[in-house]
Amino acid sequence: MQQADLVDWVEIPAGVLLRGTPLDEVADVADRYADTGVPVQWYLKETPRAAVHVPAFRIARTPVTVGQWRLFAQATGRPVPSRPADHPVIGVTWESATAYCHWLDARLGGLGVRLPTEDEWERAARGDDDREFPWGAQYRTGLANLMDLGIGSTTPVGSFPEGASPFGVLDMVGNADEWTSTRYAPYPGAPAEVPHTEDWAFDPHITRGGAFRHDRDLARCARRHGVYEADFEAIGVGFRLAAPAAD
Repeated sequence: MQQADLVDWVEIPAGVLLRGTPLDEVADVADRYADTGVPVQWYLKETPRAAVHVPAFRIARTPVTVGQWRLFAQATGRPVPSRPADHPVIGVTWESATAYCHWLDARLGGLGVRLPTEDEWERAARGDDDREFPWGAQYRTGLANLMDLGIGSTTPVGSFPEGASPFGVLDMVGNADEWTSTRYAPYPGAPAEVPHTEDWAFDPHITRGGAFRHDRDLARCARRHGVYEADFEAIGVGFRLAAPAAD
């Protein structure tokens, strides 16, 4: 085992996730982010608000880096990224992210390494309350690598410690968009106009958090989306690891 195989796990206790957005707040949310051009229908995918019990699990403090990915790429004949080793790996398909999890799990002795579910991701980002962003109720430029910073590319993971979630998880929003293991479907009880499938997506799985090229609406803990462009690297698609809670 090499140093790059080690994962900085954060233990997330079992708890109740206030998942999604109340239906009667959608119009207000859409108005607050009207400058981003996001139609109200996209926010309806977050409804209805539900209290969901999430069992304990662990999640990586930061996304998988280029340095961590490089070992896997060399072992499996995949392209080796040219980005700095401490930046998040991007341009990763869901299948490749899942393959990495299986590969690393074997190297770590069978911890159950996997992608987080959508509910686990939101629990790790939101904590025990209904905060809108991992760091609190208000958006603040400079707490995540999103479009408003104007960087236009990835930054080293963990570069925005003040943007940490309540559990101390870093980079939950911005830098790299993150795969979950959850296939898109409307939440139970969603309005009838919420699509049952997203045939226009390039993969059926939900991504969360947004990347360096995304606007601040994707920083919201409740925001569900997918991969809607063919160039996964250009839009910054990466991932972080999850596993069952430590014994």
